[in-house]
Amino acid sequence: MTQILPSTETNQPLLYPHNNSNPTITSMDVQDSPRKSYWRCSKQDFFPEPSFKDLSSYRTALFQICPRLKDRLLSRSTETHELVTLRRESENPMQKCLTWWDLMWMSFGSVVGSGIFVITGQEARYNAGPAIVLSYALSGFSALLSVFCYTEFAVEIPAAGGSFSYLRVELGDFIAYLAAGNILLEAVIGAAGLGRSWSSYFASMINSKNPDFLRIKIDSFADGFNLLDPLAVVVLLVANSIAMSGTKRTSFLNWIASIATAFIIAFIIVVGFIHFKSSNLVPYFPEGAEGVFVSAAVVYWAYTGFDMVATMAEETKNPSKDIPIGLVGSMSIITVVYCLMALALTGMVKYTEIDPNAAYSVAFAQIGMNWASYLVSICALKGMTTSLMVGSLGQGRYTTQIARSHMIPPWFARVHPKTGTPINATLLTTILSAIVAFFSSLDVLSSVFSICTLLIFMLLAVALLVRRYYVKDVTSKNDSVTFFVSLFTIVGSSIGVTALWNSGVRGWIGYVVASVIWCSGTLGISLLHKHRVPKVWGVPLVPWLPSLSIAMNVFLLGSLDYKAFLRFIICSAVMILYYLMVGVHATYDVAHQNPKETEAEEGR
Repeated sequence: MTQILPSTETNQPLLYPHNNSNPTITSMDVQDSPRKSYWRCSKQDFFPEPSFKDLSSYRTALFQICPRLKDRLLSRSTETHELVTLRRESENPMQKCLTWWDLMWMSFGSVVGSGIFVITGQEARYNAGPAIVLSYALSGFSALLSVFCYTEFAVEIPAAGGSFSYLRVELGDFIAYLAAGNILLEAVIGAAGLGRSWSSYFASMINSKNPDFLRIKIDSFADGFNLLDPLAVVVLLVANSIAMSGTKRTSFLNWIASIATAFIIAFIIVVGFIHFKSSNLVPYFPEGAEGVFVSAAVVYWAYTGFDMVATMAEETKNPSKDIPIGLVGSMSIITVVYCLMALALTGMVKYTEIDPNAAYSVAFAQIGMNWASYLVSICALKGMTTSLMVGSLGQGRYTTQIARSHMIPPWFARVHPKTGTPINATLLTTILSAIVAFFSSLDVLSSVFSICTLLIFMLLAVALLVRRYYVKDVTSKNDSVTFFVSLFTIVGSSIGVTALWNSGVRGWIGYVVASVIWCSGTLGISLLHKHRVPKVWGVPLVPWLPSLSIAMNVFLLGSLDYKAFLRFIICSAVMILYYLMVGVHATYDVAHQNPKETEAEEGR
């Protein structure tokens, strides 16, 4: 029996099974038809929607692009649709096998990669000096604000799509599609970059004079694409194969490797403080406050990766307890660890003597511990390996939820009945990242900066404010106007501060005015009535913390160069073209299928 309950969480009634306020999906829900081969492959498996039935149907659909696009822009998904209906596309359920302990170490393994060993030396030497500790603290605080937003959404909407599902519910299909497409692109490029870095690091341990000696040079290829890297491809295939074999197995291997890394990091910190000299911290601000903020924008990338862990909510045993402890707890610890590592480095070696390319290895050599440099290399290799494994898990689940919505062929949404993992989706991201890693050099990959990560973090903060204060057809007209004016005020003042900083203006008047405008916008939202209150766990100090998250992410976005925005514009244009040709028609057909059929599916 199905019970229709009025929802305070979405714009439409939610359909929940009787006497169960937390809808879940079981193997019986997704396996109510005879077992089919997982590897079947036909046109119906890729394009089952009526718009792609034949050429005539597709031609008719193309003539309806404008009304269909308008429909998709104005409509939003519901929590029940993301949690119940879409999961039926996977045919088999993912296994609920993760606890807060697993999530904590997965976050640690995903975030603590090679970045801390590379970025710290570069920024301490050229920008922040000993104040690199403050740069890590500022970036860690900004990342923690985003973690808060992720955590509330993951508890309330524990779907595999992560930010894609959250944005789809609050801001609509189109914004969610652009965000998901760009973050998948970043994930593929990031995985390829990690594979190339792993190869370079391993080669330098064998032959420090030639980190490319394991690569195959093809003179006829263009520069940047003429060093073929088969080892990077092997590393990617191994890491992704582990991820496809089972979530719990990957979590266990990550836990073992991360425990070893934790001991190595503890060793680095202890040795650093034993050889600590306070005179090395003078001057503390060699480049002033500007150097600290510039470094904060750069070292922020050492914190990225936790968003992939949020996609594991569907496989978490108790999301309301495990996700807050796992994500917030791990990121708090990681921030402290990063600050301690940065302080140990700058206290052990004068910042002007830090090697920007191998800071910790050279620092140990300078104090007569050459053997310890191998520990740093092993730790970096381990960090890259676990980042690849956890990243593969997240990429596969992002792709799965996107395929469930039919924005890409639903063939990629299938979950394997034995492993309980989305093998098709993981294979897609694995093959793409392996091809990119095989041909593209690190300098080519590094030129493709990640603008989408910060943009999604900002959009999630906006979505959280929308979730709390605005419900379509429920919020009064006056409150709606106040909310959106205040929201635009927050974003506008944040852009103003960023523009002032990037233009070189350092007078206090402009910043004070922009800050007052930001406070007025946030205060305007705080005076409104909250239409939604989280059931279990929520972001504290709303709207102030989400508003601060918007400001900090806009500021960090402003630190990126024009190449990042150019890449974003080009990639978004390609994605929009695909959406107009395929995605909008597929999602329109799914959204407008027989209402009775949809109700029956959600009821089940």
